[in-house]
Amino acid sequence: MNYEAIQIIKAEHRSLAAVLNAANHLRVEIGEQRLLPNYRLLWAIIRYIEEFPETLHHPKEDRYLFSKLQARTQAADAIIATLQKEHRDGNEKIDLLRQALSKYEGGAVGASTTFFTMLEAFVKFHFRHMTMEERDIFPLAETYLTAQDWQEIAAAFRDNHDPMFGTAQCEHFRELFHQIVLLSPAPIGLAS
Repeated sequence: MNYEAIQIIKAEHRSLAAVLNAANHLRVEIGEQRLLPNYRLLWAIIRYIEEFPETLHHPKEDRYLFSKLQARTQAADAIIATLQKEHRDGNEKIDLLRQALSKYEGGAVGASTTFFTMLEAFVKFHFRHMTMEERDIFPLAETYLTAQDWQEIAAAFRDNHDPMFGTAQCEHFRELFHQIVLLSPAPIGLAS
């Protein structure tokens, strides 16, 4: 088995988890009025979630990991159907979150509550989604996929250039991730 593929996917999950934790921390701190809203940071978080997991990570899970697993066994079909539906619904969730943030930034009445409620649901959704992949899909993949399958999956994900791993990092995602870290207050980032 090629553990590289699993390690890359888990590393991408950790990157997303770091951004989601930052979003959740901001939600709580701003909601409790311990921090003022930092719209630039909130927009950077949404942009990262939209551009990295939704554009690169999820399509490769569907095309490589899930499709190869479905070709080898039917044991994962129900779980994969759920995960793929969640992938398809991701862009709509991001659009709604973006609209809510725009209204919040614009000062619409009640928009902060709407945005933070949606953000909390979005964070929970993504953590549950990643947990399902790692808990339910990875063990089946380790059982059924061939060495060739693993090589193809690793090659596809190696090309993502997530800012948290690898030597051929994509400058755009590295800059976006660093912007989030620099703008986030302690303990999740470097801003004071």
